Amino acid sequence: MLPSGDGLRGYRPGPWSCEDGGPARRQVPASGPRGLGIGSGDRLEVTAREVMAATMVVTRDPGEVYLLRHTGGDDAVCAVERLDPVTLDPLATSGELAGGPAWPGSVAAHADGSLHVVFGNHAHRLGPDLSLLASRQLPRRLPYNGFVVLDDGTLVTKDFGGSRPGAPVAATERRPCQLVALEPEGLEVVGTCDLPEPSIARLSADGDTVYVVGDTSLLRVRWDRDAGFAPDDGFRSVYRTEDGQGYGWDCVLAAGAAWFLDDGDGSERYDGTLRGHGVATAPLHLVRVDLGTGAVATAEICGLPGGLVANPPVVDGERTVAVGYDSGNGVLAAFTDGADGSLAPRWRRDQSHAPHLVLFPATGELVTGDFDAVRGAEQVVVLDVDTGAELARADTGSPLQSVLFPAVGFDRDLYLCSFSTVTRVAVRPAG
Repeated sequence: MLPSGDGLRGYRPGPWSCEDGGPARRQVPASGPRGLGIGSGDRLEVTAREVMAATMVVTRDPGEVYLLRHTGGDDAVCAVERLDPVTLDPLATSGELAGGPAWPGSVAAHADGSLHVVFGNHAHRLGPDLSLLASRQLPRRLPYNGFVVLDDGTLVTKDFGGSRPGAPVAATERRPCQLVALEPEGLEVVGTCDLPEPSIARLSADGDTVYVVGDTSLLRVRWDRDAGFAPDDGFRSVYRTEDGQGYGWDCVLAAGAAWFLDDGDGSERYDGTLRGHGVATAPLHLVRVDLGTGAVATAEICGLPGGLVANPPVVDGERTVAVGYDSGNGVLAAFTDGADGSLAPRWRRDQSHAPHLVLFPATGELVTGDFDAVRGAEQVVVLDVDTGAELARADTGSPLQSVLFPAVGFDRDLYLCSFSTVTRVAVRPAG
């Protein structure tokens, strides 16, 4: 079952209407600039604003920039701000929205014109002016880490099955998770599906088919508005086969496969960086699961123990390149996706990358991070996805390593988030 399209029919058009740019998590813009277009002598101009727990930005109609932020703890709240697209000053706010146990949530621009938010164990629907239109408490007293919008407009979310800072959950105590479907207007629960295993990763979707990276297997569940959820019992690809191997994170649906990174254990130990916090003894892998056959292929990022990630890789199907990383050991590596399903090393960099990525397929520009632990400074680094060559670099203004979500702007610019800072990065021509 191959990916059928961009999966954006449930979203409002815009450069970056949801986390990772779409439910397939390809991390590419749907519209807006074709690329940053960095040329010789161009520089990156940075504007930064201190914001507690800035999670993600979405961009929809020209000039409309929305930021999701939250507090911490087991009774956390969140808020959405509309930002000035250049200065980042807040132009409007939703005020506090009910949340629950803290873990980064999600905001998306829905095709019906609303903004939807999932954070803690609550979902909210907001108007473009950030007025509250509907709210819903979700079934379990756990954080729900993000959501996808399916082609028919239905929202699908899932409880988070892992450890959080100050709230460890032993692997033997993880409970199977549950999918929840919400209709978009009143956020009524219109379907649930109990999964056969825990899942820490965020959901991915293609059309009305949802993919779940469980803590041992990749699962597939189909949604029908009339019939509800239908697990694909004939598709369950086990990827966790080695002693000391950790669970997988969010998957990217591209080039006929689901792609993700394993060795996720230890992300709750984040203390301003993920470097040095991995607990897995098996090397971290880029995992490729064929969506037709379920066959699993893997490639080691760097071969070292102590690997750790909390986010997905990126795949450029046209250039047949997949890029993964090991945030625990500070390595970024690319592989050639062979026609026979093989994954051959392509390039490798020592770079402390941890956040989600942005890929501009038209120009081959890949937006990455690099945390300078000596200075306590996060940097944005733009690479050539084909070769790994560095094209530009700048400090983002964040003293913490980002593990969060970037977004594409409207005019050769980007928005970045960390737990301390929201940043705009724009290309300024030479001279």
